[in-house]
Amino acid sequence: MMTRIIRRSQIAVISLAVAALLTSCGRANKSGVQQDTPTAGTIRISVDETYRPLMEAEIKVFESLYKNAHIIAEYKPEAECFKDLLADSSRLIFVTRDFSEAEKAYFKELKISPQSLLLAWDGVALITNRSNPDSILTMDQVRKIMDGSDSTKHQIVFDNQNSSTVRYVRDSINKGKPLPPNVMAAKTNPEVVDYVAKMKDAIGVIGVSWISDPNDSASIEFTNKVQVVKVRADYGSEFVKPYQAYIALGSYQLKRGLFYCLKEPYSGLGSGFATFLGSYEGQMIIAKFRLFPARLNVVFREANIK
Repeated sequence: MMTRIIRRSQIAVISLAVAALLTSCGRANKSGVQQDTPTAGTIRISVDETYRPLMEAEIKVFESLYKNAHIIAEYKPEAECFKDLLADSSRLIFVTRDFSEAEKAYFKELKISPQSLLLAWDGVALITNRSNPDSILTMDQVRKIMDGSDSTKHQIVFDNQNSSTVRYVRDSINKGKPLPPNVMAAKTNPEVVDYVAKMKDAIGVIGVSWISDPNDSASIEFTNKVQVVKVRADYGSEFVKPYQAYIALGSYQLKRGLFYCLKEPYSGLGSGFATFLGSYEGQMIIAKFRLFPARLNVVFREANIK
């Protein structure tokens, strides 16, 4: 397994190096304006704000490897990221879904062939106040809380009314049912954590990277400001937190993908950065932020702990 991973890493790095060599002399468009290359230039990208901690780390490493590359990231709700891509204000976005059929048809009509790729599996975490007894839930209980049919009323807190977590709950948990009246938006992910830490009856919905400790080499620690809810899958036998192995195996059912969507008419910096995130180095950064890397060959084995 490790040999295959290293070879993929080497291939990715070599691909970027070759691209840099082929474009080292620069490239100008029809107007004579110098274009970016896979490892040099400046571009703006749009990122679902759920992934800000992760993306800031990825950009820092990429720019340290390629000194002439400058990536300016704007963090915003997922719907705004797709608007940026359609309006050509960003050619590369990082979001929680692939292109829809309507979007694919739109690009096909324009004779444009955008690219997309699954980079990771992300856990959607539920967090509660540390004094809240509801820290263990079945998926049926989660559904009742999110559609308002639960007898115990919680104050449900999201990061933004147009965020990807709102769309995930509405589409994947509520199956199109509207959210209940006891929902509020806290504007940012850190505000979700702070609000839940203060309010006993609050339950927050947040991306797992925002509550993880990337400096924990054992990959087991979450923030101690709040409780991370254990959830039992519909056909599961145990209650689990959104750890990477449980996300990968489906034992933690609240999961979604992290995708890049790229609309670049030539092999430029958008392609180079996207390739980096799919490489061994980029995938290991993803793992550090508790998402499960989708581009690595990972083998799970049972082990007896004495």
